[in-house]
Amino acid sequence: MEEKFARIAFVHSDAPQAIEAAGRLAERYGNADPAEADVIVVLGGDGIMLQTLHRTMNSGIPVYGMNRGSVGFLMNEYQEDGLRERLAQAVPETLRPLRMTAVTVDGRTETALAINEVSLLRQSYQAAKLRVRIDGKVRLDELICDGIMVATPAGSTAYNLSAHGPILPIDAQLLALTPVSAFRPRRWRGALLPMRATVEFEVLESDKRPVNAVADHYEVKSVIHVTVRESTSSSTTLLFDPNHSWDERILIEQFRY
Repeated sequence: MEEKFARIAFVHSDAPQAIEAAGRLAERYGNADPAEADVIVVLGGDGIMLQTLHRTMNSGIPVYGMNRGSVGFLMNEYQEDGLRERLAQAVPETLRPLRMTAVTVDGRTETALAINEVSLLRQSYQAAKLRVRIDGKVRLDELICDGIMVATPAGSTAYNLSAHGPILPIDAQLLALTPVSAFRPRRWRGALLPMRATVEFEVLESDKRPVNAVADHYEVKSVIHVTVRESTSSSTTLLFDPNHSWDERILIEQFRY
């Protein structure tokens, strides 16, 4: 009987331990062309995983990570034995990215996808001044801050977590709206939004307080208006070991001290 994951493609970061691991695994299991593989195994940390998920978007090829980097919340534990058996038993999670539409001061419109988060960040020493709309209704008429982000469940453990945003289960139909160093209103800590929500940011005093918008690694400078909503046409599949599921990682992270 044909194996479920007969053709494995290995992708690695630039870290020496990831390069060495990829060489050993390729000798043992072969190394298929990523475009023709049944599964892509990523070696490194969350950075290379995020890049790979973007490259394989809508390809139908699942992605499985093994940690050979410094940060690996999206990765499984590294182990060379029984890889095909682990892949066959892995639990798939479908990720839908956010679509960012950003309008710049010179009238350009740029779009990009974000698996983790879309963030707006001040460009200079001046704090950003923003107006926030949810589904067309103004919820914050004026937010003065270093920045703000809309994070997916997958991204809730990344920049969102460092900004003291909530950690979300992978299957939660929610988005985290999290400020970065909010000055006014000082006590506003953010909000949880339905996944279907449309979030709009209007940059106030853009000439005096320039703002950049970032969708994962894609940056648009000097924006005046940014719209964020879930993409209905894009998805990717991430595989997790059943004994080290996303839900288990969420619990571990929340009970750390």
